[in-house]
Amino acid sequence: MSAIRLLVLAAVRQHGRAHGYQVYNDLEFWGAHEWSTAKPGSIYHALKQMAKQGLLHAHEDAPSTAGGPRRTEYEMTERGTETYLELLRESLVAYDQRPDALSSALGCMVDLPRREVLDLLTERVRRMEEWRTAVLEHYVPEDGPQKLGHLGELMDFWVHSADTGAAWTRGLISRIEAGAYTFAEEGEPFVGVLAEGQKNPYATGT
Repeated sequence: MSAIRLLVLAAVRQHGRAHGYQVYNDLEFWGAHEWSTAKPGSIYHALKQMAKQGLLHAHEDAPSTAGGPRRTEYEMTERGTETYLELLRESLVAYDQRPDALSSALGCMVDLPRREVLDLLTERVRRMEEWRTAVLEHYVPEDGPQKLGHLGELMDFWVHSADTGAAWTRGLISRIEAGAYTFAEEGEPFVGVLAEGQKNPYATGT
């Protein structure tokens, strides 16, 4: 799963229409440059590729508000919306992925209904527990990792990752069940993008 695709689609979706620099500015505002490969080149490449794939519609005639050359603005297509939600669901439920995929999904989860997010996170816990059980067929934590040589450290890491990941996910489930956050169809949607011309307090200057 490409975290960049999910992040870029999320930014365009919140704007309605957005050009590349807006998307880059938003992802930097979200801190995505710190925990993902969200760099200008990868963002512009993703926009162009998804336009070719029919996920975004490219408006080639948008004038620059700064008086520069005309620029391309992108708008989500129906297929793009379907793909965005599919990527979001996949990232919430999967345990065996890079951290940037889950981070991206957590930032977008309120675009889904509360009940669906709870179901997806519950499935994520189930898969982590299933994975842990599979590891325990070859490794007994009580024996310690050294019994299997240095590779035992890898299995010990897997078990601890499954335990901490499942515990954290259960905590998130409890917070959502208690009414935390505003999910789809519950009220005004969360808007976390910068308005045109709004200064980004986290800009790196690159």
